[in-house]
Amino acid sequence: MVFSSHIFLFYFLPVALGLYYIAPRQFRHLLLSLVSYVFYGWANPYFVVLMFGSTVFSYLCGMIIAHGFSGWDRAAPALEKGGERSSLQKWAVGLSVACSLAVLAVFKYFNFAIENYNALVDAVGMDSLQWNNFLKITLPLGISFYTFHCISYIVDIYRGDGKVVNNFVDYTCYISMFPQLVAGPIIRYREIAYQLQGRAYTFEKFSRGVTFFSLGMAKKILLANACGKAADTCFNAGALSVVDAWYGMFAYAFQIYFDFSGYSDMAIGLGLMLGFVFPKNFDSPYCSQSITEFWRRWHLSLSFFLRDYLYIPLGGNKKGEARTYVNLFTVMLLGGLWHGAAWNYVIWGAIHGGMLGFERMQGKSSFYNRAPKPVRIGLTFLIACFAWVFFRAPDLPSALHYMASLFGGGRTQEGMYLVQGLLYQPHYLTWVTAAAVVVWCLPQTWDFTRRLTWLKAVWCLALLVFSMMVLATQSYNPFIYFIF
Repeated sequence: MVFSSHIFLFYFLPVALGLYYIAPRQFRHLLLSLVSYVFYGWANPYFVVLMFGSTVFSYLCGMIIAHGFSGWDRAAPALEKGGERSSLQKWAVGLSVACSLAVLAVFKYFNFAIENYNALVDAVGMDSLQWNNFLKITLPLGISFYTFHCISYIVDIYRGDGKVVNNFVDYTCYISMFPQLVAGPIIRYREIAYQLQGRAYTFEKFSRGVTFFSLGMAKKILLANACGKAADTCFNAGALSVVDAWYGMFAYAFQIYFDFSGYSDMAIGLGLMLGFVFPKNFDSPYCSQSITEFWRRWHLSLSFFLRDYLYIPLGGNKKGEARTYVNLFTVMLLGGLWHGAAWNYVIWGAIHGGMLGFERMQGKSSFYNRAPKPVRIGLTFLIACFAWVFFRAPDLPSALHYMASLFGGGRTQEGMYLVQGLLYQPHYLTWVTAAAVVVWCLPQTWDFTRRLTWLKAVWCLALLVFSMMVLATQSYNPFIYFIF
């Protein structure tokens, strides 16, 4: 089930919110967990079993870290930060993290590993060693996100950054909460722990939530879908002119931004309607003046997660310059691989990791700092767009062919003129241009909704109604981050 569907908008959401506010407060986490499992199991009920198993196992490991094997029914303070940990606690955190990563590896990377193994033995002439397995593992929706939530909970408890959740229902609510379940943002336990104990319900918070959701829906339906259709036309074409290739690359850059930031806005809005305050996930990333700044603005919840749970444990920048560059590159490679089991994602991560290292090496003498601000923004956007080509293309040969088309090296075919007839329709040109205006000229959702007025509220509700009307006419409505 996706947010931008009539089933969610007209059936699931009204029923879920109605039941949530009718229920006594002590039962709201239970109710929210149940409706979240319905939401998650809508596409495939078997996915629910895996998520519930991960939830139970990480909950038990958390209890062992906090209490040992006895006294689970009594409250306990958070572990002392920097204090000594017993061997049992070390084993519990290690086992929990290892099992979470193992589940992620099996379901997300098993097919990828087998394909690469078979390709390798075939390349060295050892076909007899190929593993011709019939098993193809389906990737469960949102497994990357709820696995990271489990890891965040265990590590935060172990470090002393959060207090264990003794109530299993409360913990289940944290893991399964439907607004952020299948596509983020990644809510770290420390960011929501106190809200699980108690939170305020106000008209202002609910109103801001509706506004967030309305703007997110408009981003998705009006901008992301239109840009996505144009991008798909280009990336699926056998041959492109230089202008068409650049048009398609920019269209995809807008699509993925408005698709994911729109989803994040809707998730944050739904959280506010339920009384939760989720952190900002996007901060006008295409206004960045360097790739370093880009990762302080793009998918903030993933950036902070990789920084706190991978980059810093690897040593961060505390073990010399050479080690810092290795750590940066390693983190971005793994960040790319986290997005999907394909070499294109690894290359995407390598581009960003290489640029982060290059910018750090250049320091204040970098060309970013010498150039005027609009030039810095434009160069950063171009680098991000080139990386997006590898992110979007179905495989490496397709990505390289598209990159060649950007500079006039692509194949030419008579059919390429048909592509132009599809691309340059007023509908697509209008919405791609509107996407550019929103990216560089309008305030971001977080700032726009900080102080609501009646005029803003009416405008956003009108935008929501218009988006739903357009949704009823669309057959193209993908959510990019659902596959991650």
